Amino acid sequence: MEKAKEILQITREESELVSQLSVHPHRVNIDHSFYEDYAIRGIRVDRVEPGFVSCTFKVPSRLTDRRGILCNGAIANLVDEVGAVLVHVAGLPMSVSVDMSICFLSTAKVNDELEITSRLLGQKGRYSGTIVLLKNKATGELIAEGRHSLFGQHRSKI
Repeated sequence: MEKAKEILQITREESELVSQLSVHPHRVNIDHSFYEDYAIRGIRVDRVEPGFVSCTFKVPSRLTDRRGILCNGAIANLVDEVGAVLVHVAGLPMSVSVDMSICFLSTAKVNDELEITSRLLGQKGRYSGTIVLLKNKATGELIAEGRHSLFGQHRSKI
């Protein structure tokens, strides 16, 4: 436990650097949040059809580890975001992720261009299921496959 405390301890210099950061309050539906700007900036929507969306994403260095490999957390985030946008209804709150299952099959390196596709597997009531595939656009190699279950509000049929 002491080793963990020692590793997590920050220096005075690190503390001062963090305190100098200027983070402005997020204005909903007006500004991008820090999260959106950091995690999904650069994603490009290529095609949208009912129950399907296809995007392109060039792996930025900010989402890679020390070896220049796309982090698993970034992959999970892309599965979450691209899966959720498929079932989002404008004017309603985003659906809540109930379950995500991700198979990490290969790796992507910094500057690799990825093709990210999401398909609606089905909807029952307020529950939706999607499948998200991340492929290396140049080689066709499957990087990850994610299944994403969501629960959300839908427009009233009244």
